[in-house]
Amino acid sequence: MSECCGCGKVVDVARMQAKQRRVLVIVLIINLATFAMMALAAWRSYSSSLLSGSLDNLGDALTYVVSLAVVGASTQMKGRVALLKGFLILGAAIAVGVQIVWRLANPQIPLFESMGVAALLNLGANAVCLWLLTPYRSGDINMASAWECSRNDIYEGFAVILAALLVWVFGAGWPDLLIAAALLILFLRSATRVLRAAWKESRPNPARSQPLGPQHE
Repeated sequence: MSECCGCGKVVDVARMQAKQRRVLVIVLIINLATFAMMALAAWRSYSSSLLSGSLDNLGDALTYVVSLAVVGASTQMKGRVALLKGFLILGAAIAVGVQIVWRLANPQIPLFESMGVAALLNLGANAVCLWLLTPYRSGDINMASAWECSRNDIYEGFAVILAALLVWVFGAGWPDLLIAAALLILFLRSATRVLRAAWKESRPNPARSQPLGPQHE
C-alpha cells in the first residue's frame, strides 16, 4: 500500500501555485505594455486622466512582480507584501494629485482623439487581466490584492473614455481634471482597503503558534 497519503494534495497545491504564477506573468507583461502606451499618449495629449492611468498600470506591474515573489509563501508574508501593494496604490494617488495641481497651474485642453484611442486600448487590455485574475480573487490576500488592482483598472478605463468624450463635447480641459480627481479618490479608497486587510494578515496570529494537542512531559 502506498504511504504517500498527502501526495495528491501536495500536487494540487503545486499546480495551483504554478497557475497563479503563470497568470501573474501574463498580467505583468500586459501592464508594462499598457503603461508605455498610456504614458506616451498622456505626453502627446496633455491628459491628466491618461497619466493617472499610466501610473496606475506601472504600479500594477510592480504589484504583480511582488505577487510573483510570494506565491506559495506564508499568509503572514503575503500580508506584509500586500502592505507594500497598498502603499504602491497610495503612491499612485499622490502622483495623480501632484499632476492635477500642476495642470491647474498650467491649463491646457487635452487632445481627445489620443485620449479616446489610448483609453479604449487600455480598457481592452485591463478587461483581459481582470478575466484572468477573477478565478483567484478569493484564494488569499496576495491574489485578492492583485485582483483589486485589476478591478481599479477597469473603472479607470471607463473613466478616461468618459473624460475624452466630455473634452470633445465641451471643448475644455476641466472634464479631464475632474475624472483625474475621481480616480484619485478611487485610488485612495482602494489603498485603504488593501492596507487594512494586509495589516490584519501580516500580524502574528497566536493561534498558529499554539500546540495542536495536549503536551506531555
